[in-house]
Amino acid sequence: MGTVISASRRTDIPRLYSEWFMRRVRAGYCVVANPFNARQLSRVSLDAEAVDAIVFWTKDPRPLMAHQADLDSRGYRYYFQYTLTDYPRSLEPGLASLETRVDTFRRLAGAVERERVIWRYDPIVLSEVTDYDYHRRAFEALAERLRGSTSRVVISVVDVYAHIESMLDQLGVWGLAPEEDIASRPAFQALVRDLAQSAESRGMEIVSCAEKVDLQPFGVSPGKCVDDDYIERVLGVVVSHKKDPGQRPECGCVESKDIGAYDTCTLGCTYCYATRSVASAQRRRAEHDPDSPSLVGWHDVVEERVVQQGRLL
Repeated sequence: MGTVISASRRTDIPRLYSEWFMRRVRAGYCVVANPFNARQLSRVSLDAEAVDAIVFWTKDPRPLMAHQADLDSRGYRYYFQYTLTDYPRSLEPGLASLETRVDTFRRLAGAVERERVIWRYDPIVLSEVTDYDYHRRAFEALAERLRGSTSRVVISVVDVYAHIESMLDQLGVWGLAPEEDIASRPAFQALVRDLAQSAESRGMEIVSCAEKVDLQPFGVSPGKCVDDDYIERVLGVVVSHKKDPGQRPECGCVESKDIGAYDTCTLGCTYCYATRSVASAQRRRAEHDPDSPSLVGWHDVVEERVVQQGRLL
């Protein structure tokens, strides 16, 4: 049994680092730093025979789409977790227009088949400018435009990390209830029921992502983004059924190897858990070399020994 590659929960590889990814595919491996210990490096095989499946996470896969034929000819099996929301520019300053992103979603679904493009309406930020009715209207409009282009949609409520709370508060759009309290609110329950109805009426299964709150009474089952059953059904390959021990207790994902790095996405979404600040991401992106085995800096692992900038340590 091979490995499931996650590319990536930590950054938008298809949008920002597709050239690096394809060079690593051709090299047959990449090097990943432990996000909690940058000196701890691991060599990850990207050989097609060693990779059971790739899960791409993105808000704009256009740069990677140019390499689809190459990936297919090498025998890779993959699907996309495609985040598509219609937030104000203040929340998503670095994204292409909604029209472009919807068109890209449709084209991608046409190119790889709709089951391999999962729509993420994620995260749900509730505030004075993005209230319950806002999400009800935005979700329904997007669901209608994506009708026939996907079979699954994932939702979740934004996680309240300190840097996210600070950024949203500075924008004056903060107003989310604590996660443990929100499920008891009738307005929230009504919203989730409406989202479920909108999705199901357009042929989409709706699931949640790593939620502490139980949304099943409102029509939304717990989901798995790296989903063993989905991979077997859609991609035709059996992968590990073991829960990923590196993810939160609420996360149902099975084991995978993430090849991204935190603080490297410069799209600037203010609700992003993976980027503490755009300035930090810009500094890290400046260290990126598309020829490097590692996403940030130049690090290699040869026979379990570390190489930095051509020097064996």
